Amino acid sequence: MKLTAYHVDAFTDHVFGGNPASVIPLKKWLPDALMQNMAMEHNLAETVFFVPSEKKGIDFDIRWFTPTLEINLCGHATLASAHVIFEELGWEKKKIVFDSKSGPLVVKKSKGILEMDFPSWKPGPYHDYPSQLAEALGGVAIQQVLKYREIIVVLENEAAVINCKPNFSLLRQIGTFVVITAPGDSVDFVSRFFAPTAGIDEDPVTGSAHSQLIPYWSERLGKSRMIAKQLSARVGDLICEQLNEERVLMCGTCVSYMKATIKI
Repeated sequence: MKLTAYHVDAFTDHVFGGNPASVIPLKKWLPDALMQNMAMEHNLAETVFFVPSEKKGIDFDIRWFTPTLEINLCGHATLASAHVIFEELGWEKKKIVFDSKSGPLVVKKSKGILEMDFPSWKPGPYHDYPSQLAEALGGVAIQQVLKYREIIVVLENEAAVINCKPNFSLLRQIGTFVVITAPGDSVDFVSRFFAPTAGIDEDPVTGSAHSQLIPYWSERLGKSRMIAKQLSARVGDLICEQLNEERVLMCGTCVSYMKATIKI
């Protein structure tokens, strides 16, 4: 069996920036174990698979795998998938509707920008967070701790986010993903994302985290449209908007890096 894999850098306008994803279009689903092995082989934050959908109003069903597990939502790999469908597969419609374990996800192309309509996951206060959390994040001064899917740690400023030096062994013991965030110096807010339990010490740009960060910062800053930056080594830029209580918008661009043939 031969498959085509596209290596795409998402949330960036240049190669080697943003977050890389391996995008694999399928005609029908492969066994879960095989898809997981392929994700492990590619060893990127996410390997994403999609198939044509038979559901009314849905174009494709989509699934995402880290090197060690399947996750329920991934922004950058969805953006990369839309890029492949529009730019590599000749999609002529104005939008793409995916169905996922987190419900419908819509991506539109507008003036070269991809706009993703994602669920809004507003985090709530998390008072009983693990006692070793600050130590696991290198002794940071925690301002606030929230949680939805991830633990979200609010720090004082951008410098605190940049200078954070996590202890990944301790983070693995905490057993869940951790996001750190703070007001930005030149953007509305900044963040970093750590997921050692998923085989990813630090994810370069994390759309699903922004499903949680956007509603938090929108309420705190009193504005619906914002600019965000994820301060990983590769750096990623996002245009964000709180559409309503149920949905958020994330906008960005992608760059194709490689097209390869998989032989199984």
